[in-house]
Amino acid sequence: MHDDLISRAKAWLAEDPDAETRDELAKLIDAGDTAELSARFSGTLQFGTAGLRGELGAGPMRMNRSVVIRAAAGLAAYLKKNGHAGGLVVIGYDARHKSADFARDTAAVMTGAGLRAAVLPRPLPTPVLAYAIRHLGAVAGVEVTASHNPPRDNGYKVYLGDGSQIVPPADAEIAAEIDAIASLHDVPRPDAGWETLDDSVLDAYLARTDAVLAAGSPRTARTVYTAMHGVGKDVLLAAFARAGFPEPVLVAEQADPDPDFPTVAFPNPEEPGAMDLAFARARTTGPDLIIANDPDADRCAVAVRDGADWRMLRGDEVGALLGAHLVRRGATGVFAESIVSSSLLGRIAEKANLPFEETLTGFKWIARVDGLRYGYEEALGYCVDPEGVRDKDGITAALLITELASVLKEEGRTLLDLLDDLAVEHGLHATDQLSVRVQDLSLIADAMRRLREQPPTELAGLAITGAEDLTRGTDRLPPTDGLRYTLDGARVIVRPSGTEPKLKCYLEVVVPVADHTALPAARARATELLTAIKRDLSAAAGI
Repeated sequence: MHDDLISRAKAWLAEDPDAETRDELAKLIDAGDTAELSARFSGTLQFGTAGLRGELGAGPMRMNRSVVIRAAAGLAAYLKKNGHAGGLVVIGYDARHKSADFARDTAAVMTGAGLRAAVLPRPLPTPVLAYAIRHLGAVAGVEVTASHNPPRDNGYKVYLGDGSQIVPPADAEIAAEIDAIASLHDVPRPDAGWETLDDSVLDAYLARTDAVLAAGSPRTARTVYTAMHGVGKDVLLAAFARAGFPEPVLVAEQADPDPDFPTVAFPNPEEPGAMDLAFARARTTGPDLIIANDPDADRCAVAVRDGADWRMLRGDEVGALLGAHLVRRGATGVFAESIVSSSLLGRIAEKANLPFEETLTGFKWIARVDGLRYGYEEALGYCVDPEGVRDKDGITAALLITELASVLKEEGRTLLDLLDDLAVEHGLHATDQLSVRVQDLSLIADAMRRLREQPPTELAGLAITGAEDLTRGTDRLPPTDGLRYTLDGARVIVRPSGTEPKLKCYLEVVVPVADHTALPAARARATELLTAIKRDLSAAAGI
């Protein structure tokens, strides 16, 4: 086993085109570090939910140039097999470590395979790449990003020509082509031959951002903005300037791209502490709202003043607010969300006589809903211009929520006032998450097995009226690894994360509200129920 491991590592080393990872791997081999080598050579990074994502480093279980070249070659082979020989592949990248290298390698592989490749001019938000695919008539697109993962990670997100992320069976077919590549020496990688795009694609994207706003709407809300050390700042500022909003006040420490994300433990607005600097800036400048993007700017977080201080709105709250705003503006078309998001959007759509769809988790599913007008997912992802960007877009979502805040400001109201109105109209929909990060992935499988073998009959004293194992699929959903429990006045979904080593449990309770005076009691009841559901679910899952 030891000799086999060393020989596999040496074979990988012989092919590695990157001096940095070659040096790293050579040191591990020389030191005979079998534990670390085993971790890196225990398999290959699986091409799945959002393409590839993992920690940077040498070996097939890490993100590196060798893995990316194989992935690009597999994608190229898939595209040629599916009648796209000679087609255009657009490539975008963020500002993480190695992102520019991975983008250039991808362009070289596509060019060597006889496809045309075009690379965005510099690190730009993921939604600009998603827009560029359809704008340029490409057959596929690649975004090199690990979104809001830790600094040591990078990733590789693949879109097809419809401008949305890959779904089965394309992911498995591309994975099979990747597996079929025997040696990197078989993959032609010319030094030139691809195009580096100019700013015209970005200009076209920015021209479209105006379309998400209503003509003549108020543009008065003042914002504090953080780019979370990512690539969102310049594009968001340009979009806000075009729209005529007041210039956002920047969180200077987080405004410019920095792949080490020095001010945050995790560069995700949802993580504890990530928004502290934005809150501090807001306390001194008194804006109407805080806007945050994640590092590749496909997600949008919103915070508001609540009493004496600031608080983050949940993704479900922003999702409902944007939906209600679009309804008020007379939007038509299908509203959609993932199954783990709040059921409030469905109530809003139903009352407005608009069609509504639920999909599996992930924008690759939401973006494919026929006739989509608006889609969102609780993890801060919103698609407000599906004709332009068939993916979540943190720039256009920021514009739309700032328009809504401006409309309410003119009426002497706030986003929280509108949330209160929605609670009185549709019931208080309170959501929470029980999220457990693990080192050992078998703990997640154990928890799922325990819940399947010994399902709970009640949570928080509420009887479970329906239990579905989503691996079997439903009449509306394809199969996925998850469990859904329906309770009297509540709903729980348990699933392994598709992108991180986490078990995620999504909780929602709905408490009827007679009028505005009943809201405090309804909130207290909702908090009590959510706390009890978390406790009972943890016990049932053994986590």
